[in-house]
Amino acid sequence: MGRKEAGTLVSMGSQAAAALIAHLAFCGLLGYGWVTGTLSGVQAAVVIVCWVVGAVGLRYVPYEPARAMFPSFVAVLDIALVFIIFKGDVRLT
Repeated sequence: MGRKEAGTLVSMGSQAAAALIAHLAFCGLLGYGWVTGTLSGVQAAVVIVCWVVGAVGLRYVPYEPARAMFPSFVAVLDIALVFIIFKGDVRLT
């Protein structure tokens, strides 16, 4: 359940939580890549430009539910950043 604020219940749905996680991972990966030097300034700029193009461009897609696809777009950018920074997929074992 969410927290109670001024007499109303404020909660976060699973879509909002997924969007938040995707954006936090994006910022974290971008920062990690920049600090460790595995992501050059040009690469970071290209990824940020892709993020901005997606944020602005999805508004102009005539299909209304396309606007809800921005968190999925950010998740794909996260995957691309993982491949660039870690030189491949991350091993879980």
